[in-house]
Amino acid sequence: MKNYLTRVILIVAATALALVFLYPTYQDWSYRSQLSNLSGADSLSYLETNQDAIAEARSKRMKLGLDLQGGMRVVLEVDVIQLLDDLAKNKDDNFRAIISELRREAETSELDLVPAFAKKFEQRDIRLSRYYGTLRDDDARIMAELQLETETAIDRAIEIVRNRVDQYRVSEPNIQKQGARRIIVELPGVKDEGEVRQLLRGTAKLEFKLLRDPQVSYRVMETINKYLAGKIDSTGAARDSVSPAVSAQAPRKPTDALTELTGGAQTASTDTTEEARFARENPFFAYVRPETRGGTGEGFVLSKDRDRVLRLLARPDILRLLPPDFEFLWSAKTVKDDGGLEYYTIYPVKKAAELTGGVIVDARASTDPEDSRPIVNMEMNSDGAREWARITGANINKRIAIALDGGVFSAPVVQNKIMGGRSRITGMDSPTEARLLEIVLRAGALPAPVSIIEQREVGPSLGEDSIRNGLSATGYALLVTVLFMVLYYRTAGIVADVALAFNILFILGVMSGFQATLTLPGIAGIVLTIGMAVDANVLINERIREELGGGKTLRAAVDAGYTKAFTAIFDSNVTTLLTGVILYQFGSGPIQGFAMTLMIGIAASMFSAIIITRVIFDFMIDRGLQPNMG
Repeated sequence: MKNYLTRVILIVAATALALVFLYPTYQDWSYRSQLSNLSGADSLSYLETNQDAIAEARSKRMKLGLDLQGGMRVVLEVDVIQLLDDLAKNKDDNFRAIISELRREAETSELDLVPAFAKKFEQRDIRLSRYYGTLRDDDARIMAELQLETETAIDRAIEIVRNRVDQYRVSEPNIQKQGARRIIVELPGVKDEGEVRQLLRGTAKLEFKLLRDPQVSYRVMETINKYLAGKIDSTGAARDSVSPAVSAQAPRKPTDALTELTGGAQTASTDTTEEARFARENPFFAYVRPETRGGTGEGFVLSKDRDRVLRLLARPDILRLLPPDFEFLWSAKTVKDDGGLEYYTIYPVKKAAELTGGVIVDARASTDPEDSRPIVNMEMNSDGAREWARITGANINKRIAIALDGGVFSAPVVQNKIMGGRSRITGMDSPTEARLLEIVLRAGALPAPVSIIEQREVGPSLGEDSIRNGLSATGYALLVTVLFMVLYYRTAGIVADVALAFNILFILGVMSGFQATLTLPGIAGIVLTIGMAVDANVLINERIREELGGGKTLRAAVDAGYTKAFTAIFDSNVTTLLTGVILYQFGSGPIQGFAMTLMIGIAASMFSAIIITRVIFDFMIDRGLQPNMG
C-alpha cells in the first residue's frame, strides 16, 4: 500500500477538487428545478429569498454556450472606410472616387484597407498629406497614423458594446474581435431582435456631469435609510407626527420596501446579532456603504447586491425622496478590496450634463514625464473649449464624472480653470486604466459607424434539442466503449472503464473550475475524448498480454507493460495536444470550444489511464487477485 499511497492521495485530491468545482452546477440545476415547480407569488418569494445563493451558483456553474441555452448572435462590422472618409479634409472628386473604388473592392474581398487605400493614392501620384495631416508629413507617417486610428476604432467599438451589454445586464455575454474589423456578440437568453439592434447600433452617449456636494449626497442616503427603517414617510416628514390620512397616502409601506431590499430574507426581530440589528436599524446602509473617510459622497455596493439596489433606487417612492437635480450613476467597472470582494461605486451627480462627448476631437493615454504616472490628454473643439473653460473655472476642486451610456469610467478633480480645450486627466492606477479612459473619451469623437451584417436567433428549444442530442451521443459513445473494453479485456477492461468514468469527471470539473463555456462542438470534443481515452489502456493491456505470453509473472508483466507503453502514449497525446493548441490559438467560436475540451480531455485521459489504472492493478495484485486480461 505504501508503494502507491502518494498516487491514491493524488487521485482522491483530484476527485474531490472536481466535485467541488461541479457542485455549483448541481446547485444551479437544483434551484432552477425548484423554481420551475413554483408559480406566481411563490416563485417570486423563492427567488427573492434565495437571490444571493442563486446568483453565486450561477456565477460559478459550468457556462453553456449560445447553441445550448438559446439567445442572440450578432456579427458587427466597423465601417473603416467611412472612418477614413470622416478623418479626411478638403475632399474632392479624386478622393471620393478612391473611396468609392475601395468600398466596391472591400465588398468582394478581405482587404487590408489602409495599405490598399494608400496604394490607390500612390497609383494616382497623389500625396496623402493633401487630405490628412499637414503638408510637411510624408505618406509613411500619415499611413501609420491612419492604421492606428482604424485599429483603435475596433477597440472603441468593443468597449462601447461591452459597456452597453453590461448595463443591459445580460448573463454570460461573449464579445470578441474577429478579423480586422468585425465583432462577434453572443447574448444568451435575449430574444428581442429590435431591442438588440437599438442596443448595439445606437450612438454612444458620452457625458460630463458634476458630482453633487458630499453633504447633499449623505443627506439623501440618510433620508432613504430612514424611510426604509420606517422613521419618515415618502414626503420626508417624521412618521410619528404624520396624521392617519397623510400616512395612508404613502405609496408603499416601509416594511414592504425593506423586504424588497433585503430580498425577502428579513431577519426576525428576536435575532440579536450585531449584523441583524444593524440591518434593521440601517436597511439602506446595510447594502450601500457610504464613503466617509474621503468625504467624496460616493457609495459602494457589493456586486451581488447591485440588482437589488438598482430595483430599489428605480422605485417611484424612492425617487420622490431625491432632490430635483439629483441622480445616482453606477461605475462602469467593479473594484476589489483587500479581501477580494467586488464593489460597484454609485456616484451622486447632477442630472443635467455640463458637456457631451461630441466636442472631443482627440484623447491620448500617456505617462507624466515628472513622476511616470499614467495620464490621459484630452482635446476639445472650439465650442467645447469655451464651455470647458467656463465649467472648470466655476468648479475648481470639484469632481466631474465621465459617463458613457450611463456608466461612470472616471471622476477626476478639477484643479484649475482649463483654457484652450486641452486637459490632462490624472488619478489612474495603471496604464491599462488610462488606455480604457482614452477609448471611452474617443468614443464620442469621430466614431466609426457600426453595421449589423448578421443576426441569428437561437431558440431555447433548439438549445434543449442540442443538449439532448449531445448527451445521447455521449451516452452511446460511452456505452459502446465500455462494452467493447469489458468484452475484449474482461477484468482489465473494467479497470479501463473505471478510469474512463474518472476521466469524464475530471473534464467537467476542470471546465467548471476555469469557467470554460460548454458548447455543442465542446460536447463533440468530449465524445472524441471518450473514444481516445481508452486508447492508452489498449496499448498497456496489449503490452501486458505480450509480457505474460513471454512467461513473466503478473506483477512483472504489469510493470513492463506500463513502462514500455508509456513512450507511445506520451508521444501520441503530446502531438494531439499540440494540434488542440493550434486550433485554439488560430480558431474562433466553435473551433475553440472543440479545442478546449479536447486539450482538457487529453490531459485527463493521460492521468486516468496511467495513474488510476496502475493503482487499481497494484491494489488487486497486492490482495492476491488475478485480473483477467481477456
